[in-house]
Amino acid sequence: MATLNEITGVLGRSRSAHLLRRATFGPTIAEIDQFAGLTASQALELLLDDTAGDPLPPADTITGETWVDPTGVTGPPKAGSGNSEQDALFRYFQSWHMDVMRLAPLTLKERITWFFHTHIPARWTEILSSEAIYYQNRLYRFYAYGSFKTLFKKICVDNAMLRYLDGYSNKKNAPNENFAREMFELYGIGKGPQVEEGDYTNYTEDDIKAATRVLTGWVMDDSFSYLDPVTGIPAGKMESQLKGDPAVEVTIEHDSGQKVFSSRFQGKVIEPSELQDGAATVEAAYGELDKMIDMMFAQPETGRFVARKLYRFFVYHFISPEVETGIIEPLAQVLRDNEFSIIEALKVLLKSEHFYDADDTEQENNNMGALIKSPVDLFTGFFRMFAIQFPDRGTDSGAFYNDMGYVVSRLTDQGLNFYEPFEVAGYPAYHQIPGYNRNWITTYALAHRYRVGGILMKTMDGESDRSFWLDIVDWVENSGNLSDPSDAAELMDLLVDNLYAVKLTQERYDYFLYTVFLDYSGTDLAYARGQWTIEWNAYKSSADDTIVRGLLEKLLSSMIETPEFQLY
Repeated sequence: MATLNEITGVLGRSRSAHLLRRATFGPTIAEIDQFAGLTASQALELLLDDTAGDPLPPADTITGETWVDPTGVTGPPKAGSGNSEQDALFRYFQSWHMDVMRLAPLTLKERITWFFHTHIPARWTEILSSEAIYYQNRLYRFYAYGSFKTLFKKICVDNAMLRYLDGYSNKKNAPNENFAREMFELYGIGKGPQVEEGDYTNYTEDDIKAATRVLTGWVMDDSFSYLDPVTGIPAGKMESQLKGDPAVEVTIEHDSGQKVFSSRFQGKVIEPSELQDGAATVEAAYGELDKMIDMMFAQPETGRFVARKLYRFFVYHFISPEVETGIIEPLAQVLRDNEFSIIEALKVLLKSEHFYDADDTEQENNNMGALIKSPVDLFTGFFRMFAIQFPDRGTDSGAFYNDMGYVVSRLTDQGLNFYEPFEVAGYPAYHQIPGYNRNWITTYALAHRYRVGGILMKTMDGESDRSFWLDIVDWVENSGNLSDPSDAAELMDLLVDNLYAVKLTQERYDYFLYTVFLDYSGTDLAYARGQWTIEWNAYKSSADDTIVRGLLEKLLSSMIETPEFQLY
């Protein structure tokens, strides 16, 4: 029976690894060991730490300084004279965000920030403003531990979103329904079965038209000088002018009429609370926006829609009737009871018996090791576990952008075009029925996933012109994870226990240890393991690592080139 009852006792190692792989961008071996001794509640308490502060913003290689204002105090600088071109600044942002995830503290904050981007995405070729995309990323981070409902109000007038889905062109006499349509269908309440023409169970075409009228009049602020009074982050602004005595700021392109929503929203009527010479005041227009979002989030289906998105991101893509009843429905109630706090929902979900496969004895519905890693997780997990170093993005930005830019290009090869989703719904693996995360695996993408070992260990042609790499011999010898590097079985256990989220059969384990690593086909297994001890000791005596490096690189590459490694 699927249940959100809290799991009891300490996590143990496999559950610790499961939690950290899903809640962060990859744990180290020491972190898995640390969390193994904690209860689920103690683990979540650590994962909710918020003392690290926000990451420093990206810098331009030409000026050595950032072209954005992370504080909103000095007034946002802007790309232009003295800065790189926008295409280059966007590539710098991509590398910066990838590095932020690589270096993220062991908390949920960056993971939720990434969740928001996958749920409400941004597409560079539609926005063409690195500043706008950066500020949207900051907005997601600002509300990572806050209310998704409040964030939703902010995203409606976010500069990047106003450009992406044409909100800036939505005028009272020339309405543009693009954003309102996606707001209902993809980001807010979700589309139910179509019961008749124009009626999608949860909303209707008339609701799209009414919402479009509520959303009229905001424009993108290309100067990024208007700061949201709550977040201090640049936002879109309402086209306005001063009227009356005393002067009041009134809207120019906002529809000041009455907006009537359908029975799907209980016939809600939204209109400006104050008019000046027939025009809504700016304050009244923002009030209408607040009322509309409150209306949408008051519907029970909105809680379910958001709960399903969280479940598919953190647990599994398939939602059975049992999961719908036992997990989604109560999780939706947690959201509604807590102003749509993502954290409050995750406190329940990530401590539940269901999350750790402890709510039944069936193996077929297990969540652990059931999701396919995104290309981001594939790389960040490796970077973090093996402590792979990059040039400092602040002090050596040119080398950093060269190296991390290469990684970003490899994400594209693996099916994740970073900040360039093909659809307004986002990257297919996070939303596309019925495959969801299985969309990561195509013939082309899988071939490039299998190249990760060669990229990191520089064992393939053309992989030597970057500064980051995994020195596998040094890691085995000096990481502190092995008590005896000359013990082949201990080495194999370490890699299997930390690279794989699924348990290997004995036959599979023996294949990697004896056939791949030790290149042995006989029956005296103790002799085969002894050969590794001899080779390791020979390396220690001679400092010639040629043989042991070749064996270790072959083992690790082979373990990466497997279906098991793709799962987490």
